[in-house]
Amino acid sequence: MNTILRKSLQLALAALLFHSSATRAQTPASYNAADILQQLEKLKTVGSVLYIAAHPDDENTRLLAYLANEKKYRTGYLSLTRGDGGQNLIGDEQGIDLGVIRTQELLAARRTDGAEQFFTSAYDFGFSKNPDETFRFWNKEQVLSDVVFVIRKFQPDIIITRFPTTGEGGHGHHTASAILAQEAFDMAGDPSRFPEQLKLVKPWSPKRLLWNTFNFGSANTIRDDQFQVEVGQYNPYLGKSYGEIASESRSQHKSQGFGVAANRGESREYFNPQKGPRPEKDLLEGVTTNWSRFPGTADIGAAIDSIISAYDPKNPERIVPVLAELHKRIRTDNNIEPTWKIAKLKEIGEIVKAAAGLWLSATTAQPTVVSGEELPVLISINKRLPAQILLNRFSTWTNGEDSVKRMELPTNRNVQLNRNLSVNESAEHNTQPYWLRKPMKPGYFDIQKLEDVGRPENPPLITVEIELDVNGELFNYSIPVQYRFTDPVKGEIYQPIQLVPAVEVKTSPEIMLFSKGKTTTQQMEIVVTANRPFEAGKLKVVTTAGNQIRFTTTVKEALAKGQSVRLTESISNATLANGPIAAAKTVVEVDGQRFDRDKRTIQYDHIPVQHYFYHDSVRLINVDLKTAGKKVGYIPGAGDKVPQALQQMGYEVTMLNEDDITVENLKKFDAVITGVRAHNIHSFLQNRYNILMNYIREGGNLVVQYNTNNQIGPVKANIAPYPFTITRNRVTDETAEPIFLKKDHRVFTYPNLISKTDFDGWIQERGIYFADQLAPEYETVLAFADPGEKPHNGSLIIAQYGKGTFVYTGLVFFRQLPAGVPGAYRLLANIIALNQKKTN
Repeated sequence: MNTILRKSLQLALAALLFHSSATRAQTPASYNAADILQQLEKLKTVGSVLYIAAHPDDENTRLLAYLANEKKYRTGYLSLTRGDGGQNLIGDEQGIDLGVIRTQELLAARRTDGAEQFFTSAYDFGFSKNPDETFRFWNKEQVLSDVVFVIRKFQPDIIITRFPTTGEGGHGHHTASAILAQEAFDMAGDPSRFPEQLKLVKPWSPKRLLWNTFNFGSANTIRDDQFQVEVGQYNPYLGKSYGEIASESRSQHKSQGFGVAANRGESREYFNPQKGPRPEKDLLEGVTTNWSRFPGTADIGAAIDSIISAYDPKNPERIVPVLAELHKRIRTDNNIEPTWKIAKLKEIGEIVKAAAGLWLSATTAQPTVVSGEELPVLISINKRLPAQILLNRFSTWTNGEDSVKRMELPTNRNVQLNRNLSVNESAEHNTQPYWLRKPMKPGYFDIQKLEDVGRPENPPLITVEIELDVNGELFNYSIPVQYRFTDPVKGEIYQPIQLVPAVEVKTSPEIMLFSKGKTTTQQMEIVVTANRPFEAGKLKVVTTAGNQIRFTTTVKEALAKGQSVRLTESISNATLANGPIAAAKTVVEVDGQRFDRDKRTIQYDHIPVQHYFYHDSVRLINVDLKTAGKKVGYIPGAGDKVPQALQQMGYEVTMLNEDDITVENLKKFDAVITGVRAHNIHSFLQNRYNILMNYIREGGNLVVQYNTNNQIGPVKANIAPYPFTITRNRVTDETAEPIFLKKDHRVFTYPNLISKTDFDGWIQERGIYFADQLAPEYETVLAFADPGEKPHNGSLIIAQYGKGTFVYTGLVFFRQLPAGVPGAYRLLANIIALNQKKTN
């Protein structure tokens, strides 16, 4: 093989590795006889489509399912962001943590609908009203470069966008995704644009770009004269229609509450051509999508038809020899474009594995490994059907080629090999998500390696390379080593292995809130966990607080692997540096190395367990804060960290469930606060409406944080004593000037005097889902405006009802409090104090 072709094949393989890790943390896939036939049919097609939008859940899952399974195109979805700035209905993760969850939800969706998944470096910083604002955050040229790279690497025949460039998509990120797609469409084929990419990819010009028009919300962009495709077909191989597959795929976006019902029957998708020749009959019109695309390969299509005709679902192993012949035919043909050659060879390899009933796995009973440590691995091979296959050899990238060679595989008997595999220093960051290895730039992740751009996640930490001989043709399978265990309820579980530092350092609490002018001391807890054994006296723990205080402690006892030791340090605000915000950081020193990272673990049943490492510290907030009232009842919503912040403020917080909301029980609370989206997710609050209104009437203070208007509408019936409407109005400029409509209102004067400086340092946005169409009983006290817009005054509304107070606020306290924004604590304290008697 000549050098140029070899390099091209390596690049094409890299393109396929874009998505190969999507199943790395799942039970090894198995296929039934109908699945094999579906895969055989797909071998005949060499067309490709790339769908582009802004966020996880923006993609049209019905169209993706249709393209990947009915048309059998290689289909990809490029989400510019990982959805970091979205809401979270399943937990309290925000920001980067939420992006990690939504990445895995997208991968689960792609496993369902058969498409592939890609990302750029863009960070979802929250709702944006226009693309100009979006590009101020993202660095347009950087993200454009990413889109061009993905196009060049994936090489789509056509591109489809979810949104237009003209703003009907609403969100500024949506419009920006369409603008970038159009510009990248023109640039990807131009070698003068982003020439540094050409060492890994080649220029690529898709045939056309179309906008997949839509009818949702208040926007109907569908027109009868648009190009239309019927996508509601039933696939008998899969036993589902594409509407049914789409609902399963979309329902993977559980953090966003996007579970949807299945659709059956005819369904049309509409397209507005944007660039390239307008299609008349087919989306890929003008693109050759069968094997005649490549010179001299017409016989390949005929060979595949012959294999399909000979396929016996009761004896699928009988096609294995002819699949080996097909594999050799494609492998040795230099006329086939390298990207398609590698793609089809990989597809044939998967069909051979399925047709022979091959089970290939590499597992360990150990969930973590430290660099330099050996990992005991069990390699299992079972050829469950009587195909003639030899184990030619196997190897690992860490240990090289193994001594076992040329072993004939018996039928339906386990071949098990035990090996100790080492993980060396070069793998240090393999389990740290590649986009989190460097501090984030303003608006986008700092991705160090060009070849990582577009990847949904990291490749596996360790793989076993198994080479099989089928009728003299060699097939190579890269098997990820996974942690395997049995859960007594869930059964057999496979999870990724984590490479961990020798020492982990966790500090708590996340925030220490001090009242400025009042000297107090709080306890900082430090947990040091050994991921390998350490002798007594080896670990020195050094803590610095506010760059002034230094504590040094030596761990006197020996630590076994997995053992932790807890230490405490006293932190006083009397010795902090001037200014409202500082940090306390801890480093463990051992053998000339310094360790200061903790492991964040994100665990939900619908995604693989996720871990990443971060530099842990305690945020020290020294603020002039006064409170009135002591006891707060908190009704949890979709997940937030407000209760922890309330405790830091000195309140006694009681979490309330349905049974706790009684007339008698609520009497003891100075305020009752509902978590974000509580009324969206708890139907029981409607049944407790009269009790909550009685609580206000008798002198209580009910504070309702934001809800969406989904299934709520006018809210008197289940939220408030007087009617108002929850809108989608919001102010996304976190620096927007606060406008005090009633500066002398009690909410701004007691117990803290609130000024404009209390709105300094806010993150992501001012507020969301503001109130409007207010009954006259409500007071509006605060307004904000995004640039070029009129002020919105529905972020904080207050009404007296009987002896008590009702408050609805769209101010995003759930973001500001965990971020340690001083003014947010002061303003929330005043809201809680609205029904308290003033004291000197």
